[in-house]
Amino acid sequence: MGVLYLIPTPLCEEASSRDILPEQAAAIIPTLKLFVVENVRTARRFLSKAGLKGQIDSLQFFVLDEHSTDRDVEALMNLFESGENVGLMSEAGLPAVADPGARLVALCHKKGIKVVPLIGPSSLMMTLMASGLNGQQFTFNGYLPAKPAERRAALKDLEKKRGCSQILIETPYRNDALMADALAVLSPETLLTLGINITAPDETIVTKTIAAWRKNVPEIGKRPCVFIILG
Repeated sequence: MGVLYLIPTPLCEEASSRDILPEQAAAIIPTLKLFVVENVRTARRFLSKAGLKGQIDSLQFFVLDEHSTDRDVEALMNLFESGENVGLMSEAGLPAVADPGARLVALCHKKGIKVVPLIGPSSLMMTLMASGLNGQQFTFNGYLPAKPAERRAALKDLEKKRGCSQILIETPYRNDALMADALAVLSPETLLTLGINITAPDETIVTKTIAAWRKNVPEIGKRPCVFIILG
């Protein structure tokens, strides 16, 4: 049986020099011919920059995204039977974290296939590191409900978990709506960190109280953003 390598990808195309390809990943990638990816175009572009320019057409790509069925994921097990190693990549950042690739990882464990995570950028951890909030106790909550009333109720529930940093993300086009809801329902003394466009030239990581944010409301727009709440 082959091995599943979890390959991190850049968080943005304009990533700064900090967002380099770690040595371990740089050594593994050229040995792989099979890749399970969330987005083929993004994967091809990344691999070309990672040193495989001119070799992309010799590689095989298999899509695993939010639309993939259980049967689609099960079919990917055939890739390992020949003994070939496989690379798993998200569209950006760490695979299998808030990412459809987690389904393949879970199935590999069930089938006894070795899973090897490689080092790379995590917008969640980088924002937490730079937040000044509680890095001893934290919870990643993923996405909140899309409906405004349910989202506001979820924010209030997170605020009640005193002393524990609550990390969440949002679909980029709803960033400003989430921020508006947070400013509307959270207590003035609650701390809120915004980690915007991590590793990009305009990266911004700022922690303020809700009261302070209300005085100067940021326009996040469609830039990737990590939100951390500490009540």
